[in-house]
Amino acid sequence: MSYVSLHDGENIESLLRRFKMSVAKSGVLRDLKDHRFFRSKAEKARVAAQRAARRNRSGSTAR
Repeated sequence: MSYVSLHDGENIESLLRRFKMSVAKSGVLRDLKDHRFFRSKAEKARVAAQRAARRNRSGSTAR
């Protein structure tokens, strides 16, 4: 569960932005989307391989 506390002198917009960032980092929405429909083990493995390939493709090539 993500939560944020209001800092002294902080406005609502900045509080909301910090909350949205916290939710995104925690992966709650991605988990919710992944469990929305049933997926077989083979399909989960295929999706995981696609995500890994995408992550490797977009990664830095610095050595």
